[in-house]
Amino acid sequence: MVGRVHHWPIRIYYEDTDSGGVVYHSNYLKFMERARTEWLRDFKIDQKTLKDNLNLMFVVHEIDIKFNRPAVFNDEVEVQTTLEHFGSVKIELEQKIFRSSELLIESHVVVAAVNSISMKPMRIPNDIQLLMENK
Repeated sequence: MVGRVHHWPIRIYYEDTDSGGVVYHSNYLKFMERARTEWLRDFKIDQKTLKDNLNLMFVVHEIDIKFNRPAVFNDEVEVQTTLEHFGSVKIELEQKIFRSSELLIESHVVVAAVNSISMKPMRIPNDIQLLMENK
């Protein structure tokens, strides 16, 4: 559903940080990827089933990220994922990472549906769109 926020908590471990105890910048992308997977699971959409049965995969087409504040070792943070727009081939999401109410990271992510064999864009099935619009 457009505008509905999905919440996914994360604890920052030592392995997520650099030698200064600050989260290494590329790890935020991993956190957001995991949150998108959990967001899909919340709709009862299994990515392995999509690939195995429909040859459909969701891939990041575009990402714009702004680093406002760093997370550090042992922080409890939350990735918030919000559906902004659902198209025939692309899904636009807003993802933000918070520590309590403090905004650390904000991003705009465009995910495209592609055929897992040809890697060419493919139309998102109507039943998936209905799941996302009605949840």
